Amino acid sequence: MKTFDRLYIGGKWIKPCGDGVIDVIDSGTEEAMGRIPQGVEADAENAIDAARVAFESWSATPPQARGEYLAKIAAALKSRTDELADLIAGEVGMPIKLARAIQVGAPIHNWNAYAKLAGEFPFEEKVGNSLVVREPVGVVAAITPWNYPLHQITLKVAAALAAGCTVVLKPSEIAPLNAFVLAEAIDEAGLPAGVFNLVSGYGPVVGEVMASHPLVDMVSFTGSTRAGKRVSELAAATVKRVALELGGKSASIVLDDADFPAAIKATVNACFLNSGQTCSAHTRLVVPEARYEEARGIAKQVAESFVPGDPRSETTRLGPLASSAQVARVRGYVQRGIDEGAELVTGGVERPEGLARGFFVKPTVFGKVHPKATIAQEEIFGPVLSILTYKDEDEAVRIANDSLYGLGGAVWSGDESRALAVARRVRTGQVDINGGTWNAAAPFGGFKQSGHGRENGKYGLEEFLEYKSMQLRMPRPA
Repeated sequence: MKTFDRLYIGGKWIKPCGDGVIDVIDSGTEEAMGRIPQGVEADAENAIDAARVAFESWSATPPQARGEYLAKIAAALKSRTDELADLIAGEVGMPIKLARAIQVGAPIHNWNAYAKLAGEFPFEEKVGNSLVVREPVGVVAAITPWNYPLHQITLKVAAALAAGCTVVLKPSEIAPLNAFVLAEAIDEAGLPAGVFNLVSGYGPVVGEVMASHPLVDMVSFTGSTRAGKRVSELAAATVKRVALELGGKSASIVLDDADFPAAIKATVNACFLNSGQTCSAHTRLVVPEARYEEARGIAKQVAESFVPGDPRSETTRLGPLASSAQVARVRGYVQRGIDEGAELVTGGVERPEGLARGFFVKPTVFGKVHPKATIAQEEIFGPVLSILTYKDEDEAVRIANDSLYGLGGAVWSGDESRALAVARRVRTGQVDINGGTWNAAAPFGGFKQSGHGRENGKYGLEEFLEYKSMQLRMPRPA
């Protein structure tokens, strides 16, 4: 069991102000795999004070020098790839092979990307008689989720540090061990004291201090829409900048001229990635009414190829959920789908066979789902796909847009220009065209109640910058 009994504040590992601890539960065994401090309000306040003290010197550090620190952090993380992948497979449930590539490989890529961007980004420009500069917003409170823990931490912390901000991080208490490894890597890299601070604990205690504290200039939050609304409410009292990446209910529209086997296989894969614990998962498959049976048959076959198993096995494709609470949530939604009359194509509420321990659920597909059904409207956060049908292209777009959310989505067509035309009508932050792959340099974020602000690449860096314009005297005409 991996135990951390100190918080990282002001460049030192210090004893927390309280004596509470939080056990981290292994998703595959339901046993404790680690233990962390349960931080209290005073810990958060101390970390914010340390970040405020460090801001003046860090913000004045040349961007290229900031980037050099980020590159050292990336190198330190890379040297611990296997350890991190094993931790996250246990914390979250993503199969180890995928965890190594996605949960660890992607963060390392992004630390290196922000190291490079720090030295290349145009922090100032001349506009007429003005010098327009981009300055760091200040002290950033980063509150991160458990589903892609190190990745979401990286998109906030690496971008903020590259911008010249100082950071206080509160990772999810469900998947926090990777954040402590990151803090060790940051300490090893020699980042100046107070530039990065780590306080573990619960949202209603530590998180609320961070979101409301007058010395915090910005809150960057990823999590549920409900919690995001609370963060906004707390931050409003001091008019902080707030960036929110929240829930999703993304639609994959398969047009009548699409390659159905490719489109439906890719949609099921996108829905079931990380056991459905992905905010941008394609959880609504929208197909022509006349081809429902064909779509149903393909989705059933693909879904049943996902056999739940040990997340630490190299051959596992579908791991457990992250917690017992997630199991109860997902099974509750599956039962709701059955009760509301959707066709259960495959899966169900029962525990998968042969798995006596672990937070496992059956991969599930529902067919003939009404657009207003609970399972078509609410974020489930599990491996549950809903198939909806449309009569024409306009109805397909209406179904896709009939959501509180607008985070991700897909359009499939044999004609790329047709797919692009439909994608332009969908109110969402990202749309994959015919299986277009993830681009770490493109902006990621949502419309509507999926939040506001963007992460990834230069767009993520810009979230942590303020504009300042300095007007210069024009030379007198000769």
